[in-house]
Amino acid sequence: MLGLRQKLSLGFGGLLLIMLIGGVQSIIQFRYLGKSIDVILKENYHSVVACQDMKEALERMDSGVLFTSLGYQQLGNEQIKKNEEAFEKALQIELHNITVSGEGEKATALQELFTSYKVTIHNLQKQSQSGSARRVYLNQILPLFQQVKNTADDILQMNQRNMNEANDRARKDAAAAQERMYLFLLCGILVAVAFMLFIGKWILRPIERLIHYTEEIRDGNLDLVVQIDSDDEIGRLSEAFNDMTAGLRKFRRSAQAKLLRTQQATKEALNNLPDAVVIVDPDGKVEISTNSAQEFFGLNPGAQIQSLPVPLFNELFQDIVHYGFIKEAEKKKKIFQKFIKMEERYFQPEATAITDRNGHLTGVILIMKDVTEQRRLDEMKRGLISTVSHELKTPLTSVRMAIHLLLEEKVGVLTEKQTELLLAAREDSDRLHQILQNLLDISRIESGRLQMDCQDTYAQSLVLDAVEPFRRAAQDGGIELKIQLSDDLPMVCADPTHIGHVFSNLLSNALRFTTPGGSITVSAILEKQMVRFSVTDTGSGIPHQFMQRIFEQFFRVPDQKSETGAGLGLAIAKEIVEAHGGNIDVVSQEGKGTTFSFTLKRVEHFTEPRQAG
Repeated sequence: MLGLRQKLSLGFGGLLLIMLIGGVQSIIQFRYLGKSIDVILKENYHSVVACQDMKEALERMDSGVLFTSLGYQQLGNEQIKKNEEAFEKALQIELHNITVSGEGEKATALQELFTSYKVTIHNLQKQSQSGSARRVYLNQILPLFQQVKNTADDILQMNQRNMNEANDRARKDAAAAQERMYLFLLCGILVAVAFMLFIGKWILRPIERLIHYTEEIRDGNLDLVVQIDSDDEIGRLSEAFNDMTAGLRKFRRSAQAKLLRTQQATKEALNNLPDAVVIVDPDGKVEISTNSAQEFFGLNPGAQIQSLPVPLFNELFQDIVHYGFIKEAEKKKKIFQKFIKMEERYFQPEATAITDRNGHLTGVILIMKDVTEQRRLDEMKRGLISTVSHELKTPLTSVRMAIHLLLEEKVGVLTEKQTELLLAAREDSDRLHQILQNLLDISRIESGRLQMDCQDTYAQSLVLDAVEPFRRAAQDGGIELKIQLSDDLPMVCADPTHIGHVFSNLLSNALRFTTPGGSITVSAILEKQMVRFSVTDTGSGIPHQFMQRIFEQFFRVPDQKSETGAGLGLAIAKEIVEAHGGNIDVVSQEGKGTTFSFTLKRVEHFTEPRQAG
């Protein structure tokens, strides 16, 4: 059985052979025709021209003889001599260009007749009597003239006939060559047509069949068997195709069984979770949902999330589709209340994107986390903190006042040791007062009672006002305090008091953890519709493992050498910034320093900012 390569080689080889034979035949035929034309031009043509020259010279010599016989001796002799030389020259050409059978004998006879003709003319030139000259011309010269002329004409006719015969042969050869070329062309066309037909049968049809089956597989139809008509490469490809589809069918069966097991196990696991869980495809169609999601929220498999009566689900889905995540601040805002079996419940939504290896969205997981107990505990905690803070605030104020009066020696003079103890007590009472104030702020923020008095404020003013109280402390600690402000800073929407509290907390931390000789840089730059404020220090930095918890309430980085508060400052700063519609971030490298930055919204109606002093 011929392979595909052999079949192609056979078809193209046949065409190549026909082209080669036709080309060789054409070269041979054209070379032969060229030689025939050369014979006509180089051989017979020279003889024809020579005979015509001889006849012309002979006519003029005859005219010279007539002039001589009439008494014009000088004119006749000159014409005879001139044309005699021309005849002799043409005769020599003819004698050396014998190409036709019998032409040599004719040329020799012509030479002899011309010799006799010349002798007779020379004899005539010696006679003086015109009457005898006429007799010699009529009786001797004129017959010789006719013989010479007829002989030259015979040679001319012989060469012309040979030229005509050669031309006819050349025409016949050309016609035969043309017929052969037509024959080779017809054979080439027939071979090409046959090859095209075989190509369709051997290659095109099997390939088209494979393409059709491939499209069927693309559409999910794996129950296909390709017909194998040959043992060539196409046949082996068809066999491999059948093996592939068989493997795909087997893989599909195992994959479907595995997927079914996974789906059932996942669904059972999800149903045992206390939270409502839903998996949605990129188009918003619910694929998997737990029993609680179906019972509490109507999230049944097959439902379109955009058409559900609860718009919050679609908002979560759209946030994930467009942004890929949901901000922590937004999660708290999206906590919603729902009565289930006459019981008040609170749910916090969470959403996570499902992506493939290339990062393309393939689905979304929605989780409705039941935070009812957590909310109750938070309310109890806030109540307790508020109560304790208020209860401690009054006696603490009395203690601070008493310490203040004692230090002013209003009730008597103090010894050096008493002053030292009272100064330590005042420092601890001030720190305790700050802790209580922070607890009260946290309580107000979480309960929503902390009101923000947002105003259009110059960004430069916020920075300058915040830095000024810390210049003396930085100078005393041997720390360089720098300010970097862009010239294009607009006004921002901010509550100066609370933003001042944010700056105060960040600068206090920076001073606390920066060693003498270091520096602290406060900067502000414009970022699209926001202004970013940053506090950068060259202190000890924050260990990487604690970066995610740095803004949690009551969290303090372990093993800090410097004395810290209750771990509420950064949590309060975060709540204040997010209440302004901004966000706060931290970047730190242990041993090299930390940068805290937060953003505030710019004021759209921009006014010329005040130059920083």
